[in-house]
Amino acid sequence: MRMQIITLSLLDVIIRALKNSFIVKTISLFLLAFCFLTAFQGTGRKIPSVQVQTLDGKNVNTSTFSNGGKPMLISFWATWCSPCKKELNAIAEVYDDWKKETGVKVIAISIDDSKSSNKVAPYVNGKGWDFEEYLDVNSDFKRAIGVNNPPQTFLVDGKGEIVWQHVGFKDGDEEEYIKMLRKVAKGEKLEH
Repeated sequence: MRMQIITLSLLDVIIRALKNSFIVKTISLFLLAFCFLTAFQGTGRKIPSVQVQTLDGKNVNTSTFSNGGKPMLISFWATWCSPCKKELNAIAEVYDDWKKETGVKVIAISIDDSKSSNKVAPYVNGKGWDFEEYLDVNSDFKRAIGVNNPPQTFLVDGKGEIVWQHVGFKDGDEEEYIKMLRKVAKGEKLEH
């Protein structure tokens, strides 16, 4: 009991000493700056440079993804993820209209691991999706770009900068996607 009292008293003395110290002020400013900067994480940054594979096994560096100055949607999905498949099916239904209106290119990145990646090509071919499809078997791209849970979709502007992202999918989310695409295609800034 006495040891606890001494420990608590010592801790109280240290806290009081630090309250007015330069260290506390510096740490506080650092935390404030960190919070401000992370509030905009995922926006205004370039696509990371990572190797992915085409469905036929060719290596492609993600930093080469481009669309001639027009927007891109990069969607991370998996064959085991029902919301992912719903999202890509919903986009597939309107993709031709979106391309005509905004010039968008959709890039679908499967995060299926080595055990399930052999299911991706048959699934995609069965769906007839007209997207660029890639495999991220080791999850290198997923980690580099900051995907937490699929589906996670990133909107990239004509300069190759990530300007918006969306996690999850429910019916009707594709309407939000086209709103953001229209703004980006017109060169408008997105509100964060």
